[in-house]
Amino acid sequence: MAIVIDIDVMLARRKMSVGELAERVGITPANLAVLKNGRAKAVRFTTLDALCTALDCQPGDLIRHEPDDEPTRDA
Repeated sequence: MAIVIDIDVMLARRKMSVGELAERVGITPANLAVLKNGRAKAVRFTTLDALCTALDCQPGDLIRHEPDDEPTRDA
């Protein structure tokens, strides 16, 4: 399972910088970069809510699932 984060797409659509978004959301630019680059292991709903508010979008505009090539096995 691959979860893809599309924050950079929304930043471009809104013509907003990473620094401006981080300030509006209330997180550090470094933490936003971790999320934006897909290195985060989790995201809090409060952070997701703040991102959606700042970018005027829905969670599905920021996060999407790309299935793996190989089927998963059930035990």
